[in-house]
Amino acid sequence: MCSPQEFGMNAGAVRMVTRSRVSGPRARPRGGGEVAAPLRRGKASAEGEKSRHPVKHQRKAQSLNVAYEASDGEKGEETKLLKAPSWEPQDWQQQLANIRTMRSGKDAPVDQLGVEHCYDPSAPPKVRRYQVLLSLMLSSQTKDQVTAGAMQRLRARGLTVESILQTDDSTLGTLIYPVGFWRNKVKYIKQTSAILQQCYGGDIPASVAELLTLPGVGPKMAHLAMTVAWGTVSGIAVDTHVHRISNRLKWTKKVTKSPEETRRALEEWLPRDLWSEINGLLVGFGQQTCLPVRPRCHVCLNQALCPAAQGL
Repeated sequence: MCSPQEFGMNAGAVRMVTRSRVSGPRARPRGGGEVAAPLRRGKASAEGEKSRHPVKHQRKAQSLNVAYEASDGEKGEETKLLKAPSWEPQDWQQQLANIRTMRSGKDAPVDQLGVEHCYDPSAPPKVRRYQVLLSLMLSSQTKDQVTAGAMQRLRARGLTVESILQTDDSTLGTLIYPVGFWRNKVKYIKQTSAILQQCYGGDIPASVAELLTLPGVGPKMAHLAMTVAWGTVSGIAVDTHVHRISNRLKWTKKVTKSPEETRRALEEWLPRDLWSEINGLLVGFGQQTCLPVRPRCHVCLNQALCPAAQGL
C-alpha cells in the first residue's frame, strides 16, 4: 500500500488547550479583626501573646483543567456535548416532512438508476466497491439514465480494475459515451484504476481523504462512496440538486456558491442521522418537482413555506 505522503495527507493531530484555576479560599490576612477567645483562669498566658513559632499555612495545590479539542475523526457523546447550539432554518422540519411525502412513491430516476443500482450485487466485495466508485465518476454532470447505460456496457465486458487497465482508451471512450466530459473521464478512470491496483490491491480507499486524492473524484463522490461502498456516513453528499434546493429553501445561513460550501453549511445544523437520507431525497425531489428551470411550485407541498416560491 502506498504511504500517506504519496497522497499529500497529513496525520490529524489532537490539539490540547489548558486552563489553570486556583481552587480553595484565599489565605486570611493577619490581624483580620478576629475576636480572641476568653482566657482561662490559672493559665500564665497573657492576652495578645504571640506564638514563638509562626503558623505555616499549607498552600493548596492548583488544579489543572485540561480540555482536548477533538480531531475530525473523533465522534462520541462528549464531543457532541461540547458543540454549541447552532443556527437552524425556519420550518425546516415541516419542509422535510413535506418532501418525504412527495417522494414517498420512490419513482424518480435516482430511485431506479442511482449508484446503488449500478454495481453487480453478485460480484466479490472488492469488485462491487470498485464498480460503485466508477459509477460515481461517470455520474458527474451526467443524467442517471446515461450513467446507468454506460455501466451496463462496462459490466457486460466484466468490470474490474484489471479489465479496465487492459482496455484501450478508444474502446473505453466508446463504452462510456455519451456521459458528460467523457474524454476526461477516460483519462481519470485509467489513472485511478492504476493507483488502486498499485496501492490498494484493486480495492478502493476507506476514507474520504484518500478517495479525494484519486483523479476525477470529488467530495460528493467520496461521501457517497463511503456510504454505499463502505456503509459509513462520512458527510452529506451534495450535488447540483441538493445545492439548488438548499438555497431555495434557505437551508443555509447565507447564500452558498458551490456544492462544497453548501455541504459545510448543512452539516453545521442538520442532525447527523439525516445525512445519509438527504442526498437521495433531494435529488429525486429536484428531478421531479423542484426543477432547475421552471420549478413546479404549483404542485409542491412546500409552496407556502418556500422562500423561493414566494418570489416567483
